[in-house]
Amino acid sequence: MAEVKPLRTLRYEPAAAGPLEDVIAPPYDVIDDELRAELVARSPFNVVEIDLPRAGGGDPYEHAAATMAGWIERGVLVREDEPALWALRQDYTAPDGRSLTRNGFLARVRVEDYGPGRIRPHERTHPGPKEDRLRLTRATRTNLSPIFSLFTDPGGAGGAALAAAAEGEPFAVAADHEGTLNTLWRVAEPGAVAGLADALAGSELLIADGHHRYETARVYAEEVGGEGDHRYVLMLLCSLSDPGLTIFPTHRLLTGLKDDTAKQQAIRETLMRDFDITELGSAGELEPSDDSAVAFGYMDSFHRKPYRVTLKDQSIADRALEGKPEPYRRLDTAVLEALVLRGALGMTEDDISHLHGLDYSKNLEDAIEAVESGRADAGFFMRATPVEQVREVAEAGESMPPKSTYFFPKVPTGLVFSPLG
Repeated sequence: MAEVKPLRTLRYEPAAAGPLEDVIAPPYDVIDDELRAELVARSPFNVVEIDLPRAGGGDPYEHAAATMAGWIERGVLVREDEPALWALRQDYTAPDGRSLTRNGFLARVRVEDYGPGRIRPHERTHPGPKEDRLRLTRATRTNLSPIFSLFTDPGGAGGAALAAAAEGEPFAVAADHEGTLNTLWRVAEPGAVAGLADALAGSELLIADGHHRYETARVYAEEVGGEGDHRYVLMLLCSLSDPGLTIFPTHRLLTGLKDDTAKQQAIRETLMRDFDITELGSAGELEPSDDSAVAFGYMDSFHRKPYRVTLKDQSIADRALEGKPEPYRRLDTAVLEALVLRGALGMTEDDISHLHGLDYSKNLEDAIEAVESGRADAGFFMRATPVEQVREVAEAGESMPPKSTYFFPKVPTGLVFSPLG
């Protein structure tokens, strides 16, 4: 089983830093320049100053380390004397309009190689973000942003332990920029800590969000060597059975087709050969409803007609993904990647990694607008991957294509930090 422990956290001190909601931020990889400027305008102590540093021509990683040291010296950040777990409740409005609540707890988890019974990934990663995060970790010697991971909880013990831990007065409440209300409890009582730890006994962890940061933590742990806090990484742990755990789709947008009739024809021939095609009444129907067969929506900017395309027979995917485990061969994003992106368009792993001719959108309306306006030449509109399918693919030892899942809401950076030395 994965080794889970409380942490002697480094955290914001409200008396010096101001309200927590002014200093937290989303994970660094979803922050554009406009949002970063908005967050910095809220507070000079916003966590983006150290998690997504800008140095005006200098070294951003040195800037992050110096800024963090200054905040500690001024009492903006303080180190807890005693270790604790931190229960987190997130009340949010989902992209589909539902009001939901997701529960989890923040802890240190020992960094290990991926494997059965311990920690598994579910998506492929790329080298660029890992190098950036490694340089930041070296500079700050701190886990700034929690990795979001899931644990099996068939008997509901984890959910019950979390509910018990969150019965008292919360330590802090902070709304993020998307309106998610984050409520945080410090859990230091030995019985409560043991209850949460016992709930994970025998469970393996599935990384939902933060693969690059986890793999960075592995590299850093080996780089430092020996034993110590650097052998652990900050995680938010959530039960796979939590009713507020939701996954939403990420749509695929294609560019570079406008002047390439050969690629246009290749897509058309592949879809007609391998899929049943149904014209839809409106673009609003492009995101498929639940169905057992592999399916996705399709529209291009040339004809602007929405279609649903459904795999004619599973044997087509089985041949295209020969050697891959059965759950992977039934994955919409894997079949699209094999038959269309790699097959029809000849994309390489490097193309997919560096977005050559490919982009993503988490919002259906935005993806439709991108195609209709010509900002994208074509779009494939995906449905959400069920949590159970994510687990099955991971248990089979396979990693999904990038952006196969969109876990919402994001876990804020800045709730607590975990020093590594």
